Amino acid sequence: MYDPRQLQVLAEVARTGTYTAAAESLGYTQPAISYQMRMLERTVGAPLVTRRGRGVRLTPAGHALARHADTVLAALRTAESELSVLTSPAGGRIRLAAMQSSCVTLVPRALGALRRTHPELEVTVTQSECHVSHSLLLEGEVELAVMCEVAASEPTGPAETPAQAAGEGSLTLDPRLRRIPLLTDRRCVLLPADHPAAARTGVRLADLADERWVLESGRTRFLAACRDAGFAPRIAATADDQLTLHHLVAHRIGLTVLNELAVTAHTDPRVVARPLTDWPTRNVFALLWPDTLGITAAAALLRALRETAGSTTELRAG
Repeated sequence: MYDPRQLQVLAEVARTGTYTAAAESLGYTQPAISYQMRMLERTVGAPLVTRRGRGVRLTPAGHALARHADTVLAALRTAESELSVLTSPAGGRIRLAAMQSSCVTLVPRALGALRRTHPELEVTVTQSECHVSHSLLLEGEVELAVMCEVAASEPTGPAETPAQAAGEGSLTLDPRLRRIPLLTDRRCVLLPADHPAAARTGVRLADLADERWVLESGRTRFLAACRDAGFAPRIAATADDQLTLHHLVAHRIGLTVLNELAVTAHTDPRVVARPLTDWPTRNVFALLWPDTLGITAAAALLRALRETAGSTTELRAG
């Protein structure tokens, strides 16, 4: 019988390609990873890895066992979640990680609908950047994640700092995970209600070259888009709280840009939002392990998210 902890180590070594990276990912020391791999090789009776420079390469036996390890670990995650539902006096618990803009409108509305249909379910929400949600899902810390994918034509540029770039860069999804589309989301500019551009149905970024801006600290893509439009923005203030950004626009400190999901949560009559016509839409989706669909609580939450996403899209179109 194989030790699930050793199978987890093997799966992580296979994914990262080095004992050091696997140790960092799992929170172990490098010697601990080496020990667990030696014990697993002793159980198997054959080498599972060979050294390759600073990394390791799986042997044929290693590849075979790593493939089965993924299946075993996914089944254990499902069993753990299912048992928590069956044994919880409150009717079950589901853990959700979601990006900031979805936590403003989509997630609260979905949870409100879920509370009416499944009042016994407890949902815990972690607001996190997409790359963090992806990691939480892989590590079994959450059952479901709400994330986004930016279109390939999205402007890109050099990051100001690693922290600012962390939530803006592209992310390669683990192919073992299941992706379920929810909606598409536009990038909008927030302006004072009497601004000349407020009378338009959409605005080009180049038309706002002379404006002052109040921006979030993660602004790499916006700066790249301004550069592509032929100007460098004048930045009057920086704030990462969306309500603060709304108030700064209302008091004419500058304009700002937010995703459409985020702008509908605040209804200050002094501020209007207009889509940027030269900015690509982004795809918002749910991400989960395929076997999670068999968990009643997860299926109920996913259904609420999809229904809410559909009604949100209809309201915006109207």
